[in-house]
Amino acid sequence: MRIVQPVLFLLLCKQKNKSMKRNTLLIGLTLLATGSAWAEDLPKDTLKVVDVEEIVVIASPKENRKLRQQPTAVTLLSQKDMQANQVKSIKDLTSVVPNIFIPDYGSKLTSAIYIRGIGSRINTPSVGLYVDNVPYIDKSAFDFNYSDIERIDVLRGPQGTLYGRNTMGGLIKVHTKSPFTYQGTDLRLSAGTYNNYNASVTHYHRSSDKFAFSTGGFYEHAGGFFKHSDTGKRVDKINAAGGRFRGIYLPTENLKLDLNVSYEYSDQGGYPYFYTGATNPKAERHADDIGKITNNDASSYYRNLLNAGLNLEYQGNGFVLSSVTGFQHLKDRMFIDQDFLRDDTYTLEQKQRQNTLTEEITFKSSGNNRRWDWVTGAFGFYQWLDTNAPVTFKKDGIGMIQQLMDQAMAESPVKIKLTDSAMPIPGQFGTPSMGTALFHQSVFNDVLFEGLSATVGLRLDYEKIKIDYNSSAALNYVMMGRPGARNAEFIGNASNDYLQLLPKFALKYNFDRLNNIYASASRGYRSGGYNIQMFSDLISGQLMQARPTKPTAEEIEATISYKPEYSWNYEVGSHLTLWDGKLQADLAAFYMDTRDQQVAQFAASGLGRTTVNAGKSRSYGMEAALRTNLTDALSLSGSYGYTYATFTDYVIYKKDPSGTLQEKENYNGNYVPFVPKHTFNLGAQYLFTLAPRYWLDRVQLNANYNAAGRIYWTENNAASQAFYGTLNGRVSFEKGNGAIALWVRNALDKKYEAFYFESMGNGFEQRGRPMQLGIDIRCRF
Repeated sequence: MRIVQPVLFLLLCKQKNKSMKRNTLLIGLTLLATGSAWAEDLPKDTLKVVDVEEIVVIASPKENRKLRQQPTAVTLLSQKDMQANQVKSIKDLTSVVPNIFIPDYGSKLTSAIYIRGIGSRINTPSVGLYVDNVPYIDKSAFDFNYSDIERIDVLRGPQGTLYGRNTMGGLIKVHTKSPFTYQGTDLRLSAGTYNNYNASVTHYHRSSDKFAFSTGGFYEHAGGFFKHSDTGKRVDKINAAGGRFRGIYLPTENLKLDLNVSYEYSDQGGYPYFYTGATNPKAERHADDIGKITNNDASSYYRNLLNAGLNLEYQGNGFVLSSVTGFQHLKDRMFIDQDFLRDDTYTLEQKQRQNTLTEEITFKSSGNNRRWDWVTGAFGFYQWLDTNAPVTFKKDGIGMIQQLMDQAMAESPVKIKLTDSAMPIPGQFGTPSMGTALFHQSVFNDVLFEGLSATVGLRLDYEKIKIDYNSSAALNYVMMGRPGARNAEFIGNASNDYLQLLPKFALKYNFDRLNNIYASASRGYRSGGYNIQMFSDLISGQLMQARPTKPTAEEIEATISYKPEYSWNYEVGSHLTLWDGKLQADLAAFYMDTRDQQVAQFAASGLGRTTVNAGKSRSYGMEAALRTNLTDALSLSGSYGYTYATFTDYVIYKKDPSGTLQEKENYNGNYVPFVPKHTFNLGAQYLFTLAPRYWLDRVQLNANYNAAGRIYWTENNAASQAFYGTLNGRVSFEKGNGAIALWVRNALDKKYEAFYFESMGNGFEQRGRPMQLGIDIRCRF
């Protein structure tokens, strides 16, 4: 019976009768309920290596030519590539793309992307994300559902000239499916171990040659992978649902209007952090809890995310004029037991309400056989961001404050006894930001001799950031038998602005239309900002002083702010297509100097996360990606990335009792955290094509091995994850427009750390997901 059901489903997907299609849908839902589910994209051609951009034409307002014809390191992932590598979200890109690492930890709020030694865990991103040409300004929105994705482009190295702020590590461009390209209804169902279920349905309809639309929705449930050691409950469950509408209208031959609206809601447990022990073994207080999840307050995260984008494009005689308007609304809530242990130290609740409006107008050349390609444009954005981030000190937290106060007043005959059982520290923060930019890039072709081109670009980028803060706390005590209270209040504002020039220079030589070699130099820039979680540190620090003194506005700003980060990237590379199109090779070597590098860490007291500037760092390395078709049935792909990223000027100083600065920590020569030294991917695909009128059309086998390491987690390089790899596989059975796929992830059940951090003298890890098995069903009708 288990074999008959999938085969029957495939046969029904082949039918054209409407009643049979309805039966197909019912059977598919039945299969999902009984533990079967999900499907794959069904490529119709042979598996020869071909140019993805030749098959899928993606409109880009800025690039004049295809990405592999440009002087930049780029990886293009088609639907087939995403299916073969089981890419379901942005976090699945780790190691699939050379020198990219996106640790899967925490919740959907945390999307830390690292490319070539550049990355960001909190605050401003260092790798940009565009979805259908609309920028996602805040990385709180980066992790979303990929059920309707056409293609992913990953550009490595600074992209500041065309894309501006926060693309100094690179850029990820996500493209959804066009309703002019796809027709009919696409149903996908999935089930996997650990009670993971997914369902999505999208309908594509072309009403005429001038109008087409698509609309669809999805639902996903994950039962969670990690259990709380006391309750036995899974702590990382998730429920998410949403949908997308896209409409394209072509009123004339020269004008296109493209509207894209999506909404997604997610509610999840999160932050399944295992205790690894005290960083100082002599201070160990929770030896019995090592290797366990023991937080006594459940952590969680929910998010409402709305995105809308309107692309207008007018094609004139020799030029293309584009306008891209974007709007994003995000409302979320994060709750964390901030000590991550049984202790009742303190909790953090963070609620964000964000609205972002972006507008970009570009004007570029068009046509073939041009000696001069050019693009010029203007960009602007405004982001409203209000954050409510109360911190609550609980019983053990009050005890910690009592102990620190006793130490501060050790020489005083007067003692203070705290009487509160809890101390809330409310925090209201408004952090609006705005920016504008003007940019131009010219490509001069056949310079000096045929095939040689020169690229010169420059962007003038202006950004203004502001913070309005209101945070306070009261601490009640008894001194000499008399009750009293201490109050700390921080109300004020600060602002800063930055003006940047972001140039790019490149030379490229085309051996022919499909083969080139290039050299480039480009500048990257990541904006500065404010650490709002530092206010709990400021307030508790003031309350614990023997003689409380309030810092000045300048001292407050110096404590909460961090500076922009800058880099220069030097690169040589090549894009090759050989053996009559059967082999593609992309090669690159780079050297990057970074100044004022932003590093995320917990505050010294453990009271909140903070971004600090770490002086200078240097990274260099290489990347190689190959894909080949050995036969019409067998294809292979592989990629390798090497990054050697170290601090060259990162020394922390501390004032001694006399006020003299003394060296506390020297990290020079240490590896930059969260940057794998090696990334590796190897994939194989084999296709069995069956005879006509057989009960199956074909069977497709995929296997891939993804690896990364060594990864250092801290600036002192005391904790790290050694090189590790996961083996994944899938086999799909296809008949007409239906398919059933069996899959496995982490087939060898490799144990590894996906994330590690230290807080308040304790270490914590999130473990990589264990082996998971599943089945997918897909039907298109």
